[in-house]
Amino acid sequence: MKLTKEQVLNFVKNSPNPKVKVAITDLDGVLRGKYLHKDKFLSAAESGFGFCDVVFGWDINDLAYEGMDFTGWHTGYPDANASLDLSTFRKVPWDNDVPFFLGDFNNDVCPRQLLRKVKAECEKIGYKASFGQEFEWFNFRETTENLHAKNFNEPNPLTPGMFGYSILRMAKNNEFLNDIYDLMFKFNVPIEGLHTETGPGVLEAAILYGDVLESADRAVLFKSGVKEIGLRYDIMPTFMAKISEKLPGCSGHIHQSLWDEKNNLFFDEKSKTKMSELMESYIAGLLHCMPFVLPMYAPTINSFKRLVEGAWAPTTITWGIDNRTTCIRALPGSSKSTRIELRVVGSDANPYLAHAAALASGLYGIKNKMKLNVEMTKGNGYRDLKNGVLPRNLWDATMSMKNSEVAQEILGSDFVKHFSATREWEWRQHAKSVTDWEFKRYFEIV
Repeated sequence: MKLTKEQVLNFVKNSPNPKVKVAITDLDGVLRGKYLHKDKFLSAAESGFGFCDVVFGWDINDLAYEGMDFTGWHTGYPDANASLDLSTFRKVPWDNDVPFFLGDFNNDVCPRQLLRKVKAECEKIGYKASFGQEFEWFNFRETTENLHAKNFNEPNPLTPGMFGYSILRMAKNNEFLNDIYDLMFKFNVPIEGLHTETGPGVLEAAILYGDVLESADRAVLFKSGVKEIGLRYDIMPTFMAKISEKLPGCSGHIHQSLWDEKNNLFFDEKSKTKMSELMESYIAGLLHCMPFVLPMYAPTINSFKRLVEGAWAPTTITWGIDNRTTCIRALPGSSKSTRIELRVVGSDANPYLAHAAALASGLYGIKNKMKLNVEMTKGNGYRDLKNGVLPRNLWDATMSMKNSEVAQEILGSDFVKHFSATREWEWRQHAKSVTDWEFKRYFEIV
């Protein structure tokens, strides 16, 4: 049960803990935060607090972007006013139950603010979006110091072998797994299921569905929380989309449905497929917009190493009923369970941006009364090319987004301009880097 604003403020005011933890996410989904004295927090709860806008002006390694309009050396990297969302109150169970709050910025590039705007649009036309994200990720028996000392070479997996759904492998590391499940529940990030997945040291968790903004909050906090819990065991989790060409990638599938006050609007008892026309228009919008928002689902160079044939990730712009080879897996069932699963999203995506892109795309289909004219895929989606294929790398995907009128319409031109520029930067950093693959391939022979 959510506390009222007054109850939250009274809790902090009377807490014996003198500090409060606050955080926002940058464009890459990295949680950036600080401790505030509770007196400072109580003031910030009313008027906001200053947070350097460089969090939207540097990359995932804190290297300042060049040539950005939003912020840079030309603006002096000033403080921007961050607003705290008191409804996000929770206590951090692995950090002495310190009170914790998420916030966002009232600007056009803040990921959480973008999702809030898309959610508001959804509710304005009469729908409530229910989302839930699931993650796969690798875990290594490493520390930051050890991994840096050996230059990130040959990290030691938590367990050897593949062993998907292995009870034995879960028993081997039951304290770590139980802490993830139990501490996340105390952190108001309830987990529906947790199990081993195929790959050495791989786990998968499904987070309980809910309101679209709450879902993204939970997803962001889950990723950060798992890493913090891992530190207690000298375990390093990673949500990279692909750690090896020989192993499956890590997904961040998002389940989605639209509701009114009581009913799942994706379900239609009279339909042969049990899918409503609204659900079909939503899927049509997702498919239509997919090439123009892909960097929000696959935001890094590494993301596209996952989107390859035969690796449990899609490569074609397809949909099918309970088909795990397609971009969109439709799951028509009961009035409660009918939903779609967006399978293109990687575990490395920023949940706020992935949720915003998906909901905005689905709403685009609904507002434009789009028909689901793309034939349903039966069988191997990797071979179904009738509606095209996904862009093959971050550069091509970014160019599609940058030049897309559709992306600008559903996300805003200022956001598209800034975010596209950050992905171009990511590509350029990759392009000038000499990799181990190049060194081993060319050093001796050429």
